[in-house]
Amino acid sequence: MAKILLIEDDKSLCKVVSEWLKDEDHIVEVAEDGATGLDYLKFYSYDVAVIDWDLPKMKGPDICRTFRSRGGQTPILMLTGKSDIADKEQGLDSGADDYLTKPFHPRELSARLRAMLRRPPVRLEQMLRVQDIELDTVTHAVRRAGKEIHLMPKEFALLEFLMKHPDQTFNADAILNRLWPSDSEVSTELIKVYIAKLRKKIEVEGSPAVIATVHGVGYKIKG
Repeated sequence: MAKILLIEDDKSLCKVVSEWLKDEDHIVEVAEDGATGLDYLKFYSYDVAVIDWDLPKMKGPDICRTFRSRGGQTPILMLTGKSDIADKEQGLDSGADDYLTKPFHPRELSARLRAMLRRPPVRLEQMLRVQDIELDTVTHAVRRAGKEIHLMPKEFALLEFLMKHPDQTFNADAILNRLWPSDSEVSTELIKVYIAKLRKKIEVEGSPAVIATVHGVGYKIKG
């Protein structure tokens, strides 16, 4: 699962791409103009951004240049109908990491995004292991000491996020930012509910806690 920002003003294409990526269990946020998209990149965290070249208010290459000049590290895939080498050069030189020419099949987009997510510093490993817990990011299988654990989608996403960052503490706001859309009306109280539900399913009585509460700070999974 990845949190993806799609900056695209073509509503029909936006709908197709968003639904395709959501079906692959990604969180997708949409901005329909360049200025709004740049604000999203400034204030929220994403695993990858998909940015159209021709946008109202601010063009794709200008978004890339501005974002990179501010130190932004999020991988960027540029979408465009332009196919000339000079145009591709301009897009990549502006700070994009990859380039996809329209029209394209959503499967190719998915393949490009998977390749980008495998690159450092954002690495998408299939099997995550913390203590005696194993989580398969592809099949969504979770096991503790070989015993399968059945998780609901948000419980899985929460466990996956914590396992990707062992021994790092995250407060409820940070977890909301990574696992829910930025315009979600979900409150931080719900994070407590999901933490409790997740603990009930993965913790073993008599064994040290896997998910720790750092009082006054947040939650972490012990590596």
